[in-house]
Amino acid sequence: MNTKPFPSGPGENAVTVTRVADRQWHALDDDLVVGRGHAEHRPDGRLFVSIDAWHDAAFDRLAEAMPAELPAPLYTVVDEADAELTAGWRRAGFTVRRREWEYVVPTDPRVTGLETVLPPSGVTIVPAGQADESLLRAVDRAIRDEVEAAVGWQSMPAEVVPRPEGDTVVDPSLYTVAAAPDRYLGLIRVVRVKRPRIGLVAVRAGEQRRGIARALLAHALGTLHRSGATAAWAEVDESNRAASALFEGIGARPASSNLELVR
Repeated sequence: MNTKPFPSGPGENAVTVTRVADRQWHALDDDLVVGRGHAEHRPDGRLFVSIDAWHDAAFDRLAEAMPAELPAPLYTVVDEADAELTAGWRRAGFTVRRREWEYVVPTDPRVTGLETVLPPSGVTIVPAGQADESLLRAVDRAIRDEVEAAVGWQSMPAEVVPRPEGDTVVDPSLYTVAAAPDRYLGLIRVVRVKRPRIGLVAVRAGEQRRGIARALLAHALGTLHRSGATAAWAEVDESNRAASALFEGIGARPASSNLELVR
């Protein structure tokens, strides 16, 4: 643990920053905690930082002290509507790397237009909880490798659930898959905590533009609708025009946006 104080400059609030744990910092003003900083590695290996502070002086001291003790590059995510927080990170030398839109997705098939959508010939939809785990892990790995070789997996929505190294299937029971007789071709993951969230919808590169993604969405959204959920949420990188077109084509609309910043 490094408890070396990181004081504020002359004429500023008397804020001192102390590293209280391996990846945790406190900003103190006359022994009162006025801010907290935290760093964590995401599953993709990148290091993300966050700060919760009472005032700008505490934020700025934390944003100055933490990068001095952490390896670059550093990343953070902010709600684009939070102009004050975004400005704080910009003062600390962070710049916008990408924008991620949060879409509200209707579930009613009469609204989405997915009421009559069926998977293409030779493809069946395997409901959530019924997928063969080995085939599920195989298609998940294949899709990730294809994305990584193209635009890079970091362009996909952020995933924050830590998993053992090499294991990227969060919970097999959450996945609905599109199946051929000998393998899986695509998948969709829906998480239901406070509200239904489409965490991932993806199809193998050689099987795209056949309507498989729409069939997966039709099944997943239809299931949510029958359970009483009127809407789901999904995050889409601004640069992923195909994903935006897919969701907007079924009546989804952007409700907010997050910025990923990097220093």
